[in-house]
Amino acid sequence: MRVFVLNKRGKPLMPCSPAKARHLLKEKKAIVVRRTPFTIQLTIATGESKQPVSLGVDAGYKYVGLSASTEKAELYASEVELRQGITDLLSARRALRRARRNRKTRYRAPRFDNRIRTKRKGWLAPSVENRINAHLSRIETVLRMLPVTKITVETASFDMQLLKDPDISGKEYQEGEQLGFWNVREYVLFRDGHVCQHCHGRLKDPVLNVHHLKSRRTGGDSPGNLITLCETCHKALHRGEITLKAKRGQSFRAETFMGIMRREVLDRLKASHPKLEVQNTYGYRTKHARISNGIAKSHCADAFCIAGNLGAKRLGEFLFQKQTRRNNRQIHKLSILKGSLRKRNQAPFEVKGFRLFDKVAYQGEEGFIFGRRSSGFFDIRRLDGTRISAGINYKKLRLLEKRRTYLTEIRKEEARRPLPEGRGLRA
Repeated sequence: MRVFVLNKRGKPLMPCSPAKARHLLKEKKAIVVRRTPFTIQLTIATGESKQPVSLGVDAGYKYVGLSASTEKAELYASEVELRQGITDLLSARRALRRARRNRKTRYRAPRFDNRIRTKRKGWLAPSVENRINAHLSRIETVLRMLPVTKITVETASFDMQLLKDPDISGKEYQEGEQLGFWNVREYVLFRDGHVCQHCHGRLKDPVLNVHHLKSRRTGGDSPGNLITLCETCHKALHRGEITLKAKRGQSFRAETFMGIMRREVLDRLKASHPKLEVQNTYGYRTKHARISNGIAKSHCADAFCIAGNLGAKRLGEFLFQKQTRRNNRQIHKLSILKGSLRKRNQAPFEVKGFRLFDKVAYQGEEGFIFGRRSSGFFDIRRLDGTRISAGINYKKLRLLEKRRTYLTEIRKEEARRPLPEGRGLRA
């Protein structure tokens, strides 16, 4: 991978080869700024000739692909795995606050007028806002390392009703599947024929309940997440005496997110970088370019096609980044006096100078601390879960990088020869 270069003022220049970077460091004309990806900053004034650099962004719900390239070579490639636990954390916080208010403590009562959505237009759910900010954060990181002149983001819009019913047309879009029913419960009972979907009426229990296949917190109240059960089966299910064979209907959470962020990312990029060319493209163009040029499917490959420089030489490797929760912002934690359990096996925040998710080296291999003991032994793994050592003493570890919000490691990707001039789809 190329070495990224910053000028004396901290502005990005064109990257150089590792050999040239070693020469600059040896001559003390540059200093190391970042280890992964390796970045240096010049300590002397120099020429600043630049080439047009295009950045392609393959936006997604779980993964984000980025690729920056010139007409001749790919300069940067990364794949980012986003956090998926925002909803669970918010639900846990909501439960703690409700329990705290019901204990008649000194804390204030809920103020229903004190809501951010009533104060600011454009409010988005925290889980959506986090993913959009993650997209923008990764783009800003590339802009700090490379003199990007154009950004292309792949956006998509999904017709959720068409995905549910391929034969829908005309006024059926306005009617919906719950037309004529007072509420979702009434529709679910009608859909299931007012019959328990487990015993199918064999227990002859006249009382019917509507059960969430997944918790309402994660699955919602959509009809696909609801099923009719008689009261006998419903209670037996919650006692763990029976199991259901039915599965939740298709979820469109990812498609909904892509519809929300479709314009949001573009608008925010244009507002923060008015002098930069920002445009969008669509998935069918990316797919055509990838298939026409024989490129294997991956998030980095899609981002490379989105950037548009299909004749450029691929890097052959990319940065895999995993987003983690860096801080615990929970204001109040339950103590033993308030009904919580003592955490007997929890190690201190820092053990022998090492923290959770620090990047370390052990016997020539690089990994991250996924577990720690107060005695000074650590569980070292790669980001894909491969265990390097289950319990290694801190004396045998060497700290490479302190933990960051995005854990980064270099992975190999199958390289591709540059295409002859004039071939491929220039999108």
